[in-house]
Amino acid sequence: MSDSQTAAAAVHDLARTPLHDLHRALGARMTGFAGYAMPVQYPSGIVSEHLHTRARAGLFDVSHMGQAILAGSQAARRLEALVPGDIAALAPGRMRYTQLLDGHGHILDDLMVTRLDDEAGRERLLLVVNAATQKADFAHIAAELPDCALSMLHDRALLALQGPRAAEILTRNLRSAEAESSAAMPFMSAKNFERDGIVLNISRSGYTGEDGFEISIPATAATGFAQELLDEMDVRPIGLGARDSLRLEAGLCLYGHDIDRTTGPVEAGLSWSISQRRREEGGFVGYEKVKLAIDHGPSRLRVGFLLEGKAPAREGSEIATLGGQTIGRLTSGGFAPSLGRPVAMGYVDAAHAAPGTQLCLIVRGKPLAAKIVPMPFVPHRYFRGD
Repeated sequence: MSDSQTAAAAVHDLARTPLHDLHRALGARMTGFAGYAMPVQYPSGIVSEHLHTRARAGLFDVSHMGQAILAGSQAARRLEALVPGDIAALAPGRMRYTQLLDGHGHILDDLMVTRLDDEAGRERLLLVVNAATQKADFAHIAAELPDCALSMLHDRALLALQGPRAAEILTRNLRSAEAESSAAMPFMSAKNFERDGIVLNISRSGYTGEDGFEISIPATAATGFAQELLDEMDVRPIGLGARDSLRLEAGLCLYGHDIDRTTGPVEAGLSWSISQRRREEGGFVGYEKVKLAIDHGPSRLRVGFLLEGKAPAREGSEIATLGGQTIGRLTSGGFAPSLGRPVAMGYVDAAHAAPGTQLCLIVRGKPLAAKIVPMPFVPHRYFRGD
C-alpha cells in the first residue's frame, strides 16, 4: 500500500462531521485531527485561503468542537469552582473565554462559556470546548458538578464565518425578521435566530483575529446552510492549515501546543481573562498557584517572535540567547501570509521576555535571528459595537 493509500485509509476510519461530504465535493485534502477527518486545505491552497479570510470572508467547519449545555439553579456560580473566569457576571446573551484548571493551576482545556436564557428557574450555560479534550472535559465537569445537568449537543454542527465581509453576508442569509440585528451584535455576544423553522445559536466570536461569527446549527441543516454561504461571491471554504496560520498571526493559543497541563494562565499571557473579583475572592481549583503567579510574576512567559529572513521555525525549536544559553522552546511557528515573513511564539525565562530582546531560534542545529515583539502580530479587528 502506498503512503497516500495508507493516509486515505487512516482518514476513512476517523469520525466525520456533518459537512464531510461537502468537503470532499469541494476538493478538500483531508487529514486526521482530534479523532475527526477534517479538511486541511482546498485546491486554492493555504496562503490563498488565509489572505481571502483577511480580505473578505472564510467559512470554517468547526463541528469537531464539543458543545454542551450546563443547567442548574446556580450553574454560573457552580462553574466558577472549576474556572478562573467571571461567569456569574455574565448577562444572558454574553460570552466569556476561560480555562478549566487542575489543582496546580495548570490548564486542562480552554473554552467558551455563553449565558443562555434561564429555563424553568434554572440557569443555562452553553459550553464549547476543544475537540481533543471534550470527553475528558465533560466527564470532569459532570463529576465535579453533580448538582448541575450537563447535556451534550451531539446533534448540532458548528460553523465559523470569519472576515470583514462576514456581517453583511450573514445578514443576507439568515432570512429572519431579526436578521439585521445580527450585524449590530458586539464581539462576545450571542443570540438565537430562527431561519426556516430552524433555531440557530449565533455568537459574534471566532479564532482568527477577524470580525466574524460562530453558528451552532442542527446537524441535518448544516450542509444546506453552509452551501448557501459558499454561494456568496465573497465566501470561500477554509481548512485547518489557514485556521492555524490565522490564529498564529492573531497571537491566540492553541491547546495542546501553546497551553496544556504544564502551563498556567498567567505565564500564558491570559491574565486578562481573570477578573479582579476572581483574583481577590478565588474559590476556583488551582487558585493559590494562580494568585502566586499574579502577585509575584511567573518564572516564564509566552512571547511572540519576528524572524529575520524567510525560513520558519517550528514548534519544539530551542530558544537561545545570543550567547548560546537555552532559555525556552517554541510552541507554535510558521509563515505569516499577512506579513510575508515567519513568526513564532513560545515560552522564555521571564528575565529575557522584554519586547525588543534579540534571540536565536535553533532550527536543524543552526541559529535563526529573531526578536521578541508584542502580540498580536496582526491587529485584531473585532466588532465592539457602534
